[in-house]
Amino acid sequence: MGNALTDKMNFFLGGHDLEMSTIRDLLERHAPDSFCDKGLAWGARASDYQAEIEGALGRKQTPVLIELTVDLDLPKDRIVVIDHHGQRAGSTQPTSLHQVFELLNLPATQWTRWHELVAANDRGYVPAMLDLGATNEEVSAIRAADRKAQGVTPEEEAAAEEALSSLRVLADGALAVATLPHAHTAPLCDRLEPALGGIGFENLLIDSPDQLNFFGQGYLIYALNEDFPGGWYGGALPERGYWGHQTASLPLVRNFLLVKLACNSPVR
Repeated sequence: MGNALTDKMNFFLGGHDLEMSTIRDLLERHAPDSFCDKGLAWGARASDYQAEIEGALGRKQTPVLIELTVDLDLPKDRIVVIDHHGQRAGSTQPTSLHQVFELLNLPATQWTRWHELVAANDRGYVPAMLDLGATNEEVSAIRAADRKAQGVTPEEEAAAEEALSSLRVLADGALAVATLPHAHTAPLCDRLEPALGGIGFENLLIDSPDQLNFFGQGYLIYALNEDFPGGWYGGALPERGYWGHQTASLPLVRNFLLVKLACNSPVR
């Protein structure tokens, strides 16, 4: 059963990854009757829960939208938006897991090492976990759990392995470009990560069906977001992060990055 606090809220879960599944675990323990999870993928929207959100508002509850694009005309004073992307991203900003933990008013003693690693992984990937003193075994376990939560298949893992053989390295090693036949970038990024036995990368552009994804230096993230609006971004900004777009052209983005790298002028 919920408590007096959570009975007044109704949580709606966004796209699944390890952080979202960890949030679900918290809600199952502390607000089991107060959340809705449709097992959505990244890019989930509030409209995916339109009927349920309208029902919560009708019951005088507060809808808590967790990493959902707000594409409905909802009363801002009656909803709570939890996210760690776009303008809410940053190495010093609370992750969605932190925000839900606080909203549930849980004692600090219930924040575990696993929670800390999951939050670090979401905020700043492997480097952020290493900054916490994570062992290689902990990093490997978190990354494997994240790929599983995202729904990465064995076939997608194999495709990422194959993509390594055709990795193109440009700009004197400053930009790596890869092609994947699927949109799950984690298997490839993980295989390149030095802490997991990979060769590493400074900046990485991945071309997938229906989307581009970039991982790298913060000034490039900001520049991409400004020149190719309508995408998404986040990470441990302003130092490093990620950016993605569903309609941007690979040649245009690649050339844009090459020019920025050649100029080497990190102007936001």
